Amino acid sequence: QVQLVESGGGLVQAGGSLRLSCVASGRTFSSYAMAWFRQAPGKEREFVAAVSWSGGSTYYADSVKGRFTISRDNAKNAVYLQMNSLKPEDTAVYYCAARGGILTRTPSSYNYWGQGTQVTVSS
Repeated sequence: QVQLVESGGGLVQAGGSLRLSCVASGRTFSSYAMAWFRQAPGKEREFVAAVSWSGGSTYYADSVKGRFTISRDNAKNAVYLQMNSLKPEDTAVYYCAARGGILTRTPSSYNYWGQGTQVTVSS
């Protein structure tokens, strides 16, 4: 099984940056597609970004295109989300997820989830 642990969340002013990390353990991490989702209070979990097992393919939600960058380092068993030009509407708990297949935008298609890390953007 794959275990995921997120870190790097915190409080930042609008326009600032944060870098989230997700460290994985378990079998066949390098063959898994990885993604970031987020969930704000009272709202459904939404897709943010995903990266293929090789790192060669990425996909972003329209709301974060041009501001967020997803990447992975399989040698370190890690996936990252660099968040720039943060806005108050980016405030949410951010979750790392993994699945044994191609990247998708659907939360239910991911097999493994981290516990989440809080990102708060103040105005």
